[in-house]
This record gives sequence, structure tokens and C-alpha cells, in this order.
Amino acid sequence: MNYKHIKPHLNTFVIFIAIVGAAAIGAQAFINRNSHSDRIYVTGLGSSDFKSDLGVWTGRYSVENVDLKEGYTRLQEHRDAITKFLLEKGFKDEDLTFSSVSTETNYRNKYDDHGNLLDQTFLNYSLTQAVDVQSKDVDLISKISREATELINEGIDIYSDRPSYYYTELAKLKIKMLAEATIDGTTRAEQIAENANNSLGDLRNAQMGVFQITAQNGGEDYSWGGTFNTSAMYKTASVTVRLEFGVD
Repeated sequence: MNYKHIKPHLNTFVIFIAIVGAAAIGAQAFINRNSHSDRIYVTGLGSSDFKSDLGVWTGRYSVENVDLKEGYTRLQEHRDAITKFLLEKGFKDEDLTFSSVSTETNYRNKYDDHGNLLDQTFLNYSLTQAVDVQSKDVDLISKISREATELINEGIDIYSDRPSYYYTELAKLKIKMLAEATIDGTTRAEQIAENANNSLGDLRNAQMGVFQITAQNGGEDYSWGGTFNTSAMYKTASVTVRLEFGVD
């Protein structure tokens, strides 16, 4: 396969394509003929499967107490127990970030038949705190999101958020896929030119289409604005490029 028309322009294209606006996705490729010149327009595709290399999990816990100071002391005991639990599971101190404590005053409200507030009776204070855990060990993040509820056995009222997964080498992967999409589009253009008894000319214009990250085999719908999946550990990234070639 001959890529002589695209290789001289690939380095310039990768820089150029990062700043060009998104183009519409399409499977069409055609030759546009007019009095000045002939053009071939194609859409190339690049895709890659990968495993996330950064995981984030959040746990939220709370206490209720009629005495604010006692409630704060109890919440601090929960924080110490949670820290010990997470370190025993394999995390490090630097992986943990605790939020500030939020406090809410709870009342029992009494209303009349028309819904007007008649009276409020103080019940207690609710104190809530969250712990964010971030680690490159995504399997451990997945495990702790399931096992955090073991803390309930220690009297800790904790809620486990669904973990989020990211990929820290996404910029490099994106450049690689853009190159693949460009080669894919060039191959299509060469075939079109050959079928029309022409030879492919120089690359005249290039635009990046929609960049997508979806779950592998997840059946997610693609979006014109781009989809960025954070819930799946294993993902598929894809990008399209719109290329315009001259015809010799």
C-alpha cells in the first residue's frame, strides 16, 4: 500500500488537527469536480481498546447527635476507623483525601391544615464527611467500592459511590489514533482515485471529527458532541478525520 501522499504531511497534520473544529461524521467519500480542480473527500477512522490506569472512589459517612461537639468527636472516630480500614486494604496515606465536615440542624416541623408552619422542635445535628480515594491500582479501587460497606459492621453509616476510571496517557493515544485515522482515510482516497482512473494528489485540508470514549462491548450510543465514559474500567476510544485531497 502506497502512503507517499500522506507521509510528508503527517507531522504537520497532527499539529493542525488538534486546533481545527469538529467536522461531521460520515461514511461517504466522493470526488467533487468543478471548473477549477478535482477533489476527493473521505472520512478515516482510528480506534483503540485500553484499560484505565487511574481510579477514583468516594465514600460518604455521617453521624447524628443532639450535641454538636459529641457528634464531631464521633465523626472523627469514624474517620480514624475508615483510614485504618483503607490502609489495611492496600492504599497509602497519600491516596486519601478527606473533605471538610458539613453540618445540618434537623427539626421536627408542625403544620396546620393549610400547610403553614406552626412550630419547630429541635431533633439533632447531622454531620457528614467524605473520603476520596485515588489510585493507579484500578483493580483495588474496584474492590474497595464493593467492600467499603464492611464498615457498617463497625457501626459506621457509609455510602459507597460508584468508582470512576480514567486514562492518564490519553493525549498520546489520541495522537496515535489520529495518525491511524489519517492512513485509513488515505487508503480510501487512493482506492477512489484508482477506481476513477485518476491518481491521488496532495492533502489539501484535514479536520478532526468527534472523539469518543465508550465502554468496551457496552453498546453505548455515540454522540455528535462526543461521549466520555468514566464508569467502565475497560474502554474503547475512537476518532474520525475528514480529509480533502487533490486529484492528479
